[in-house]
Amino acid sequence: MAIVALVWRNWRRGVVLRLNMKRSLLAIAGAVALCVLLPAAADATITELGATTSPLIAPVCPKGVPPSQCTIILTRATALETIRDNIAYPSKVKQGGRIAAFTVGLSALSTNATTAASDVKFLDKTYGGDAQVGITILKPVGKKTAWSWQVVAQSPLVDVQPYLGQVVQFPLTTTIPVVRGEAIALTTPTWAPVLSIDLATDHFAYRQSRSRNCNNPPSTSQAQVTVGQSGAYGCDYPGTRVEYSATEVTNPVAPKTTSTSPTTTQK
Repeated sequence: MAIVALVWRNWRRGVVLRLNMKRSLLAIAGAVALCVLLPAAADATITELGATTSPLIAPVCPKGVPPSQCTIILTRATALETIRDNIAYPSKVKQGGRIAAFTVGLSALSTNATTAASDVKFLDKTYGGDAQVGITILKPVGKKTAWSWQVVAQSPLVDVQPYLGQVVQFPLTTTIPVVRGEAIALTTPTWAPVLSIDLATDHFAYRQSRSRNCNNPPSTSQAQVTVGQSGAYGCDYPGTRVEYSATEVTNPVAPKTTSTSPTTTQK
């Protein structure tokens, strides 16, 4: 079975929108368009956290890489991109706002439908169910030289099995507030084929929410899904890209004002 080998080592390419997704994003776009028409006090913007010059893709095994080394499956963990196109922590929040949607690239696993179905069956059985993903909002805690990451919010999990082989955007029913310095990570309590591998090690890397046995899948879930939970993210995977981003609507920034004393006239 081809997929068995995919989960070893660091297990380590569009856009599909349902009708309700389109309506949600159109509403966001309309809100921001309205902000443009208002005075400078309401200059909210839409930004894609995690987006760089490399577009999101549905991962595939690189040409010439045998199945035993095609480590594109993330299992039972939270993944945080630390470098993407040589940009450090590309999903870090630069201006406070609210996360309104997230996008993920999901591998088809195989071009052969029978093989893909067999792979899915194996992964479902091995990792506790259908492919699921959600986003986790993290903040760094502790010393900068030895950061841990603490969960401050978690989105609902989405069953992504119907979308394998596509890049899909999911709007959130309830937006998630974020502040400057927090970062967006991708979580799966089961499995998700979201890793692009064999890339430049100095331009791409991510870390997982665990610190031991990094070359093998976790035997139990290491996914960070509980608010307040902290983790060291000690497992580092250079040369691998996690295919996700998050859509933020930033908070409007009020203009600076100066006050003047009223002028009095004496008779």
